[in-house]
Amino acid sequence: MDSPLRNALRLAMAACRRWLEEDLGRQLEATYGVHLDGQIEPLDRLAHLDAAGRAERRSIEDALKHYQAQGAKPAEAIARFVRESAFTALNRLAALKLMEQPERQLIQPSIGEGAHSKGFTQFALVSPELIRAQPDGGYRMYLELLYDDLSRLLGVLFDRSLPQSLLFPGTATLQQALDQLNQDALAETWRQDETIGWIYQFFTPKELRDQARKESAAPRNSYELAFRNQFYTPRYVVEFLVDNTLGRLWWEMRQGDTALTERCRYLVRMPGQPIPPRPKRDPRTLRALDPASGSGHFLLYGYDLFEVIYEEAYADADLGPALQQEFPTLAEYRRAIPALILEHNLHGIEIDRRAAQIGALALWLRAQRAYQQAGLKVAQRPIIRRVNLVVAEPMPAEDDLLDEFIASLANPATGDLVRAMWQAMHQADEIGSLLKIEQTFEQEAKQVERAWQNLSQYEQAQLFEPAVPPAKQLDLDLAFVTDYEFWQERFKPGALEALRRLAAHAEQDHPVRRRLFANDAEGGFAFLELLLEPFDIVWMNPPFGAASKGSKAYIDANYPRTKNDLYAAFVERGLELLRERGLLGAITSRTGFFLTSFRAWREELLIPRTHIHVVADLGYGVLDTAMVETAAYVLEKREVGGAAAKGEPYQWKREDAYE
Repeated sequence: MDSPLRNALRLAMAACRRWLEEDLGRQLEATYGVHLDGQIEPLDRLAHLDAAGRAERRSIEDALKHYQAQGAKPAEAIARFVRESAFTALNRLAALKLMEQPERQLIQPSIGEGAHSKGFTQFALVSPELIRAQPDGGYRMYLELLYDDLSRLLGVLFDRSLPQSLLFPGTATLQQALDQLNQDALAETWRQDETIGWIYQFFTPKELRDQARKESAAPRNSYELAFRNQFYTPRYVVEFLVDNTLGRLWWEMRQGDTALTERCRYLVRMPGQPIPPRPKRDPRTLRALDPASGSGHFLLYGYDLFEVIYEEAYADADLGPALQQEFPTLAEYRRAIPALILEHNLHGIEIDRRAAQIGALALWLRAQRAYQQAGLKVAQRPIIRRVNLVVAEPMPAEDDLLDEFIASLANPATGDLVRAMWQAMHQADEIGSLLKIEQTFEQEAKQVERAWQNLSQYEQAQLFEPAVPPAKQLDLDLAFVTDYEFWQERFKPGALEALRRLAAHAEQDHPVRRRLFANDAEGGFAFLELLLEPFDIVWMNPPFGAASKGSKAYIDANYPRTKNDLYAAFVERGLELLRERGLLGAITSRTGFFLTSFRAWREELLIPRTHIHVVADLGYGVLDTAMVETAAYVLEKREVGGAAAKGEPYQWKREDAYE
């Protein structure tokens, strides 16, 4: 996307944000008695609300209490609610605009001509009685029915049962937003999968970033940390890093016999030098992670390369037989590839729920494009059941609900583990991927295992259920093999079912608060699960500069070598999450390669523990408006048993580097 197109999109998003936040804020005050200064009118004074309206007001109150339990002041909680409602409304409209494009044809045209669009016109013809009583002629009802259909495919982005969906733009504001989205100057943007990522970046205006930096040198909270580091990674940098990590990985596995040799235009190869050997692996076992994934730009290009990898694996003499046994025909295999990539290969972690939502949407749209290119009509396409973009956020802070949840667990050792997870993740939104939650889980799980082994078989069966029928008890294999197996086979299924019971407890008060509690806890479990197995590839454009005030103590204690700058800590963490010989590709500030303050980063981390494959010194002007000189580089995690493991100083050799 060139600069004039980006600027046009930036201006359009700034205008949409302003209109939506003003409109939804007015609605919140006038309809629900919730004022932007933090004051909330007693519900019994709102005589104009019917039973449904009163239930909506209680849902909004529950959402605000949920934010306040995470530390927000009343006015801050209300501002956050308005902001998330506005962003949700804009994201949905933009998503429909992307889906209706001729290149995708995922829905009937619904946004391009507003209430005169083909999709709504057809809806009005078949449902005249349904729309007749609607004050706007039924267009809002039509959009909400579309959202409900799409929520089954895309989950939370279109989930209208969440409180942030209660506020819908008024007719005039909706038309203003549509006029901006439909302007001729933006026509090209809707053909690109990356557009939704630019919308995410431009939703937060530059003035807000400048104000935050003026008021505090370090981010004051996770929200500031997120928007102060929203810098789009240029496509050529993405390709450079992905080509030299995922592209290199497959190139080495296939010993150069791959279309990626030519496809990866930035893959660095030394003429005449032998290709390092690397054992082949089933593509479904290859795991790639972006620990600060934003809206998913690394993952989108990684998807492109994984398509080639899957194609070549099916015909590979070593890998093909297993794939052919599960997918007997090439047509059946190709039909499965998009879902396999999203469910097995691509993973991301974010501290901003909005970014995770639109990253998941971008990957889903990329998979739909693949289906369309394969000639599959919408009804013929497999359902994408999982996109592995998770939000690092605290477990919900409502102590009363946590106590109730733990009390519902029959096994006391399980309750201890749950409480330990809650405590360990109380700063997850501040610390994000740097939180070593999997290590806490492994330590606590060992204690549960010891307690488990002292119980009778009947007591062991009661991990999350109050009782298990005797017939089932006889079939249980109670031995632990790995922490991951314990998680997969025992802890996760039982914990999620117990959370669903808590959320569905209709007789209890505050059902929305209970559901938000359960949703956040399930998200926390997803964050932990993602980190329980090592990765083959890590890509990153991490935050840089000082840690947020809330995370500083944790980072100082857990990253003593790299605590002086977040990007250095992210590189350390990325290497920690890799399996041996895994590859890390990063774009960061270039300062780590020469400043004295990064000496420990270089001498204790990079030199003894990695091979440096390639470094590109990029200078200024790469990360949009970020005033930082950057470098892009690729590191390979050194094998156990090398010089570093023996305590010997590492001696540089020419063959260790690729130019």
